[in-house]
Amino acid sequence: MRNVFKQAIMPVTAAMIWLAVSPAAAQQTPAYRAPRLVGTQNPDLNGIWQTQNSANWDIQPHASGPSPLPALLGTYGAMPAGQGIVEGGEIPYKPEALAKKKENFEKRLNRPLDRESNEATGDPEAKCYLPGVPRATYLGLPFQIIQTAKQILISYEFASASRIIHLDRKPESPNVAWMGWSIGRWEGDTLVVDVTDQNDRTWFDRAGNYHSDAVHVVERYTPITPYHIQYEATIEDPNVFTRPWKISMPLYRNMEKNAQLLEFKCVEFAEEFIYGRLIEEQRD
Repeated sequence: MRNVFKQAIMPVTAAMIWLAVSPAAAQQTPAYRAPRLVGTQNPDLNGIWQTQNSANWDIQPHASGPSPLPALLGTYGAMPAGQGIVEGGEIPYKPEALAKKKENFEKRLNRPLDRESNEATGDPEAKCYLPGVPRATYLGLPFQIIQTAKQILISYEFASASRIIHLDRKPESPNVAWMGWSIGRWEGDTLVVDVTDQNDRTWFDRAGNYHSDAVHVVERYTPITPYHIQYEATIEDPNVFTRPWKISMPLYRNMEKNAQLLEFKCVEFAEEFIYGRLIEEQRD
């Protein structure tokens, strides 16, 4: 009986092992096909999306760290550890640009004393300036994609930032701007967005990673499940970096009941930080 059992089970076992070690034999999972936007053959990206990482603190891999004012804040504002979103882990800075990045970090919370110091030092996020692209994506607050066949509006909760992605035409940029100028196209199920004409006053994160006004960002939004978009951005800036480099991360659909963008109009939160010195001077 034992011999009969062995003879019966051995072929089945061998087949299971072969299936486990043979990729060609394994059943291939079909690629996800997102629902189509009504009236088009393009994926419907409408929804409220958000990241779940610590990239806004530092887009490169980093350990946890204390808040900028630990004696006053304790663990409030402490930096969470993160694996980073930069492919390869390192940003290819030119030597002089890397020195500038380190200076940015050291002066990230400099209180502006005049217009020159305000424009030259300090993290723009602390001043409630528009975050730019790609930082607006992973700032930590949600954003909403509102899609039509000809244009896409992305509205960000932080500072009520927004931008329009033109799909049906390629109008010239009217000027350099905080959120740049976005021209989009579809490559299969991937939305590709060419972002140019950003000013040089936005940063990539709180660690002082930065760019010049020559920065060129190419974003890619690819739906991979009903609840996730794979986001990639290739950054090129010959004034700051030795070569193009890439970031990538998943975006998560907000699934809360009645999910919506709420207000984070932070201008009033930054008034004391930026202009408090003027009040102090009047008191003196």
